[in-house]
Amino acid sequence: MGRFRPGDQVRVRSTRVDTHHRTPGYVKGKIGKVHALSGQFYDPEIRAYDGIGLPKRDLYLVEFEMEQLWGRNNRGPTADRLLIDIFEHWLDRAADPVGPEI
Repeated sequence: MGRFRPGDQVRVRSTRVDTHHRTPGYVKGKIGKVHALSGQFYDPEIRAYDGIGLPKRDLYLVEFEMEQLWGRNNRGPTADRLLIDIFEHWLDRAADPVGPEI
């Protein structure tokens, strides 16, 4: 059913991972807003290494403001947004304290 709901503010974990994962580095540590819950899908981080991808994981469409991602380097319109799919295990509530990096 998903831990987050549309409109929830979330922070993408900034955990360093040297193996296959689907979370782009430029969103790690950034705050976005859940746009939608896309459903449950096989975990590609497990499937990349011959696993079956279980348990399935909730996948969210998360919206980011360009300034949140690029700061003063943003050269596009301030109204632009980026929507990106991010699995739940990469997300924390934005209000939660940032934990230690792994």
